[in-house]
Amino acid sequence: MRDESMGADGGGEVIIPAGDAVLPGDLRLPPAPRGVVLFAHGSGSSRFSPRNRFVAEALREAELGTLLMDLLTPDEEREDLRTAALRFDVRLLGRRLVAAVDWLRTDPRTSRLPVGTFGASTGAAAALIAASDRPDSVLAVVSRGGRPDLAGEALERVSAPTLLIVGGADPEVIDLNRRAMRTLSTELRLEIVPRASHLFEEPGALEEVSRLAAAWFVRHLSGVDFH
Repeated sequence: MRDESMGADGGGEVIIPAGDAVLPGDLRLPPAPRGVVLFAHGSGSSRFSPRNRFVAEALREAELGTLLMDLLTPDEEREDLRTAALRFDVRLLGRRLVAAVDWLRTDPRTSRLPVGTFGASTGAAAALIAASDRPDSVLAVVSRGGRPDLAGEALERVSAPTLLIVGGADPEVIDLNRRAMRTLSTELRLEIVPRASHLFEEPGALEEVSRLAAAWFVRHLSGVDFH
């Protein structure tokens, strides 16, 4: 029987325990999902990030479930607004994302679905840390304008196929991604979206990110079933 809090598309608001924190999330599932993608937003953002929600909608159209969640509690958000410190604490963000992966493995709606992680900006490092810590669950990673270099030594342990998407007008981040690629030893691809800036605000840029991400996740998550 469907949970009354769930939407017609098979999702709804969820609560994810993460150590001493309790974090809200938004789970959305198409009728027959190929897998579920967990989003890690960038610095100063939240699960309501319009860019991540745009990509998430495109993934659902490709028959992929999505989970967008806040990585900080309300008190931590207020602290971060004052200090901008927690948004760069990728170890903390990575632990929170690992807790969300574990939650997906136990929730009956998603327990049999392979997991992908999608990270933007600093969230890309958290997405890679989660992949390194849960290699049997996280089977694909996509980074949008990300800072994979911030994942540090976790990069050496990532086994999930990883797609790095960077804007062509973002040369510093292109360089940081290429440096991280020297450490990553898994299946790996760098896609540069021409003329796109760091936030992919140019016409058609986010649509291209969505197309690339959906193709990557469909390729690597389809046909995997956890029992």
